[in-house]
Amino acid sequence: MDQELNHRTIEVLHSIVHSYIESGEPVPSRSISKQRRDHLSPATIRNVMADLADLGYLDQPHTSAGRVPTEKAFRHYAEALAASRLALHEPARYREELVNCDTLEERIAHTTHILTTMSRNVGIVAAIPALSQQLDQIEIVPLPDRRVLLVVMMRDRMVRNQVVKLDEPMSPEDLASIRNYINQNFSGWVLARIRAELQQRMAAESAAYEGLLKKLEQLYNKGLLEVGLEPQVYMEGASNLVGLDLQLTKEKLQELFRTLEEKKRVLFLLDQFLEGASGAVQVRVGLGEAHSSMHALSLIGINVTLPGGLEARLAVLGPMRMNYARVISTVAQLGMAFRTMPQ
Repeated sequence: MDQELNHRTIEVLHSIVHSYIESGEPVPSRSISKQRRDHLSPATIRNVMADLADLGYLDQPHTSAGRVPTEKAFRHYAEALAASRLALHEPARYREELVNCDTLEERIAHTTHILTTMSRNVGIVAAIPALSQQLDQIEIVPLPDRRVLLVVMMRDRMVRNQVVKLDEPMSPEDLASIRNYINQNFSGWVLARIRAELQQRMAAESAAYEGLLKKLEQLYNKGLLEVGLEPQVYMEGASNLVGLDLQLTKEKLQELFRTLEEKKRVLFLLDQFLEGASGAVQVRVGLGEAHSSMHALSLIGINVTLPGGLEARLAVLGPMRMNYARVISTVAQLGMAFRTMPQ
């Protein structure tokens, strides 16, 4: 927080930002004066506003109009809210809703929906797998034309699958033997350890396992146990940005929507602005350095590391003039629900 502001000035600044978020109109000194219990006069408030304008926190659109908060003011207000202890009333309810989802994908999709509904902005959840995830079991399903479906289920309830084409044919019995070998020997192991052990066993070419391991090696080289290591991004509510005064030309607005359609760009956005420790709500006001079409947007998010090694990033993307208190509270509560869910 800026050392240049005293307690009373900060109160006035935050009152202006709050009023502007609610009304969308320039805030006059008289309305701030009426809100205060200490009955500061409109003239005194105007002097404080003038000081805040000199420091870059306020703009005055017209000579006779009230004041409008700048990006610097929104940042000060939002960071103060994020640093405060907001009341968290709903984590148990959110946790119950998420536990009732059958798969991790359903949990993430439902979380995205909650973020969008509660914030009325864009809800984003990214699931970033790690080699520290623990294997539950695999399934291998034979398909026509030497193709097989590889299904990998993790202990954190993430399920991923892919179809690969074999270089040499394998019988359903061969595939069942490979499945059983993996499930019986490696269930509960982390992926990194499974890979190291399999590489060692295949290199040793043990006579007892030579036939099975030769066939397993073909599936291993096709990506068995690499299934699902690509980050998954879920996003909902981009249409909520339509109609907002983001000060964008039609071309810039189209650029914004194209950017949000690209998974890699959204992941880069989360990587760039959610760098803090797991469990702390982070606020970034003004995203112009990520893309010129995002200068009037804010991102509020949290990183959550789950016991199985999966990293989840929960975020809300919206205009600077958003209800920060509600969004920060929702993000914090969903983050807590995620961290305390049973696997």
